[in-house]
Amino acid sequence: MKRNPGGTLAANGPKISSSIGVLFSKKSVAGGVLLALMLATCILAAQQPAGKPLPPLPATPKKPVIDVYHGIKVEDDYQWLENWNDPAVRAWSNEENRRARAFLASLPARNAIDQRLLALARKTSASYGDFQYRNGFLFALKFQPPKQQPFLVTLKSPNDTASERMVVDPNRIDPSGTTAIDFYVPSRDGKLVAVSLSKGGSENGALHVYRVSTGEPLPDVIPRVNKGTAGGSAAWNDDGTGFYYTRYPSPGERPVKDLDFYQQIYFHKLGAPVSEDTYSLGKKFPRIAEIALQSSPDGRYILATVANGDGGQFEHFLVGPQGQWTQITHFQDGITQAVFGEDSALYLLSQKGAPRGSIVLIPLSQPSLASARTIVPQAEDVIQSFVPVAHRLYVTDIWGGPSDVRVFSLEGHTLGKVLLDPVSAVNGLIALSGDTLLFQSESYLRPPAWYEVTAGSLKPIRTALWTEPAVNFSDTEVIRALARSEDGTRVPMTILMRKGTQLDGENPTLLTGYGGFGISLTPSYSFSRRVWLDQGGIWVIANLRGGGEYGEEWHREGMLTKKQNVFDDFTACAEYLIGKRYTSPKKLAIEGGSNGGLLMGAALTQHPGLFRAVVSFVGIYDMIREEITTPNAVFNTTEFGTIQNLRDFRALLAYSPYQHVKNGVAYPAVLFFTGANDPRVNPMQSRKMTARLQAASSSGLPILLRTSANTGHIQSSLNEELMEIADMDAFLFRELGVKVRLAPLKESSY
Repeated sequence: MKRNPGGTLAANGPKISSSIGVLFSKKSVAGGVLLALMLATCILAAQQPAGKPLPPLPATPKKPVIDVYHGIKVEDDYQWLENWNDPAVRAWSNEENRRARAFLASLPARNAIDQRLLALARKTSASYGDFQYRNGFLFALKFQPPKQQPFLVTLKSPNDTASERMVVDPNRIDPSGTTAIDFYVPSRDGKLVAVSLSKGGSENGALHVYRVSTGEPLPDVIPRVNKGTAGGSAAWNDDGTGFYYTRYPSPGERPVKDLDFYQQIYFHKLGAPVSEDTYSLGKKFPRIAEIALQSSPDGRYILATVANGDGGQFEHFLVGPQGQWTQITHFQDGITQAVFGEDSALYLLSQKGAPRGSIVLIPLSQPSLASARTIVPQAEDVIQSFVPVAHRLYVTDIWGGPSDVRVFSLEGHTLGKVLLDPVSAVNGLIALSGDTLLFQSESYLRPPAWYEVTAGSLKPIRTALWTEPAVNFSDTEVIRALARSEDGTRVPMTILMRKGTQLDGENPTLLTGYGGFGISLTPSYSFSRRVWLDQGGIWVIANLRGGGEYGEEWHREGMLTKKQNVFDDFTACAEYLIGKRYTSPKKLAIEGGSNGGLLMGAALTQHPGLFRAVVSFVGIYDMIREEITTPNAVFNTTEFGTIQNLRDFRALLAYSPYQHVKNGVAYPAVLFFTGANDPRVNPMQSRKMTARLQAASSSGLPILLRTSANTGHIQSSLNEELMEIADMDAFLFRELGVKVRLAPLKESSY
């Protein structure tokens, strides 16, 4: 759960665990999957049996431990499940995993859904993302099944796919498909590229250097550059002879408990031993600092953006030709983004007195907020991102979820809006040469495509980089609705359903949300939703407080001691759907991941009768113990609060799902997913919550724990992701009483 990413600041998005329902909008599936060919005309029988009886539960003894916080006693029967080094814990986890997999495999719809997803993946063309422009070349991460991971390519133009050249392919480096690119940074001349690689979802990345023209690796390998706590980053100097990079402490430099903290900036000269790398900045940064680096277009300046954990506070440091770092903003200044312009200026997104954002400019010759001038004042919509080009400034706005793009002169004069589809999202603004902008846009009904906007035009032109749709959503309607939360706040949501769906309270409905870290759930395309809609299902995305859909005020109303607002908003959305007869409690399921997994835990413990089934990915459930047991949780204290503070502790304890499971309550069916290598949320969270619910629930409904040995929090292979969706869908269809029918792919909906 990170707000700030690895790699260069301008090119990255938030490193969060995406809700699995929008999985393929974040990592668009493309290319061929041969295993699916045989299923292209399959019809699954209309009647779906309930599956085999659940295997017996493993022995799960209660071993009560009482901890005292601020004089308050907290009893924990399953604290022993936190210790992954205990053979008994591993044996218990393995038995739970076997139980879950055996049950899921017994569901007749499960394999057919898996094969259908593979078939749809085959029908989708390649997708591109994380673009960076250097010296006339585009660098991009390309995803093309059946390859398991995205790989790094170059293009001469977004309209010249024939010019594509492979640079680094982790699928060749590791045929098992578990090695991933964390981030990459090309040199200014585009001849070299630094790439962080990590394995098994660990995010424990080392930086490798490759020659772009040949893909040849150089001997330079820098360890401890990227981790799941503060991410990682790098930025080249002007002549490509070396780069600044983020570095975590080496064993022996600090105590073991601090090796995931105290990120600092070092400089590496190409060809020199790592032992000769020189310290540059960071000794005075907070223990939970998260650093992102970027180079100016001319290579003369390096900017370091430093986050104070995950709560949304940033400060910025600049080093120029003189070789001295200068601090230009502080945490209290409210500057959340900074981007170099082509005009020897630094453009800053300010929330100081402007919670929806304003853009200010400071000259690099006078790098101080005292010299800043406002060029885009706060408006009604929320500024999400921006990029300056030669003579224009493009600004992406959000209001409740969908995006707009405003265009300004560099002096701040309004030039109009880019023409976009309604209820769509804009991602990845990339400055090309001159006044040309490259950006990605997608909607709930239309897959991602990359567009160009050139000088003097507001009409985007689609490039050759667009995703061939695997399915047709022309029969689907997109409804924007507002629920009223407990305190009267109006909470937006998007409802996806087939046209003509009867609102009789009998529709199987899946509600998802996130609500944290200022992250917005924006319109996204996912071919996997087609399977759900074809069963008469409804899919709903809730835009909850804690996110950034309405700016920093919306975020702050769902963080720290106000976190309960997020759960109330989600409950209000569920009650709206029931009240308007889209669905009913027996037909309503919920799903979320990471911070959204916490949301799932709170929803099912606070309102167990409101939902029939819950699917939760890599979630936090014991808010009291996570900070003690997981390094990344310390970074989250600026978002959630800390147990060290009495006020925060009381708020955390008041909603912490694990502590609010009650014996004898009829809880809904629950499927927990976790990855054994998760560096962000300790897998013990899922183990403890599973054990507690299995002991407490009186409903007799299944409570399952599925643990993957080769995944982490945000990284997994294509096959693993497809299997997770198939497991989720089969589980939910069973619990909601859906008679699954998969029509032939040649039918109109495909």
